[in-house]
Amino acid sequence: MGQPHPKRRDGAKTAQRVRVRATRFAVSLKRVYEQPSPGDGVRILVDRLWPRGLSKKQAAADFWLKDVAPSDALRRWYGHAPCRWKSFAAKYRAELAQRTDLLCLLDGLRRRGRVTLLYGARDTARNNAVVLREVIEERHFTRLVKKAGDEIHGRGRVGITLERRVSWHES
Repeated sequence: MGQPHPKRRDGAKTAQRVRVRATRFAVSLKRVYEQPSPGDGVRILVDRLWPRGLSKKQAAADFWLKDVAPSDALRRWYGHAPCRWKSFAAKYRAELAQRTDLLCLLDGLRRRGRVTLLYGARDTARNNAVVLREVIEERHFTRLVKKAGDEIHGRGRVGITLERRVSWHES
């Protein structure tokens, strides 16, 4: 059936080493106002402010990670002005570089299944979720998150506990 295990010089069998590469699923983007679909996977709202006129049930978000959103000062400065997009993206990347704990958390979720980042902005090409997805896909993370609900520690930061909001979906 297969090749026999390699033998050491003394004749004892040795185990073959198999290297398994961790699979990372694609990260998709979606406006929080759009209807959820079964292919969304874990839905994570990545805005600092809750979307206007939307109930928790309508949003159908599994998690709300406010801390991964741009700072209030940066969000107000940007104001969704297209002429400031490149500067905003660079400044937001600098902010994200300081939040490796949250980036590792998102990468860990991406290793377990499909992840959809939800945002409220009207501009689908220029918003914080676009930059966040680029950063997650560019970086290589070494720490894995065991499961949602575990405490995450990274680079001396205080632990962050992610709670799954199952009660949002109950009728």
